[in-house]
Amino acid sequence: MSTIAKKYGQVALINTFTVEPSNIDALVEELNEATEKVMSKRPGFVSANIHRSLDGRHVANYAQWNSKADFDAMLNDPASREHRDRLAKIASSVSPILYTVDAVHGGEASGA
Repeated sequence: MSTIAKKYGQVALINTFTVEPSNIDALVEELNEATEKVMSKRPGFVSANIHRSLDGRHVANYAQWNSKADFDAMLNDPASREHRDRLAKIASSVSPILYTVDAVHGGEASGA
């Protein structure tokens, strides 16, 4: 499960995909398969959360890794590359950006 906290020192991949509405199910399915069969088995993988936009044209993947080195090792893995290539064929654009946590805020209802 995802826990967002600065103290863990993890990195987060926020990968946004633009997709034709007719392809969104295929994109989400491929992301789920890649996560379950490949990414989650890689050293340093923490979690992934896949979000579908209400307009049906975007998908966001918020994935956490223990370190940038773990993330980079995943990028060099042939099985990972295979899934990324399939995702790129389904989506019309892909924008992967790696982040660190700077701050976490919660409202009264969040229990934070």
